[in-house]
Amino acid sequence: MKKLGQLLKRVHSDEEGAVSLETVLIVGAIALPILIFLISYAWPRIREFFDEGMQQLETESDGVRNTSGY
Repeated sequence: MKKLGQLLKRVHSDEEGAVSLETVLIVGAIALPILIFLISYAWPRIREFFDEGMQQLETESDGVRNTSGY
């Protein structure tokens, strides 16, 4: 039982990974609001932009097929 107490005390006082954990938490705190903004506001506009581009591409490719005789 004494060894278990010493092990828990040593593990609890070890701060070796604290810096990397704090860095990950800070990056997450910055990335989460950006991700929420992109999903809720920017993504519909991006999707609309690409949909319009795809429709234009399909229309132009139909025009090329009709003029080339295929």
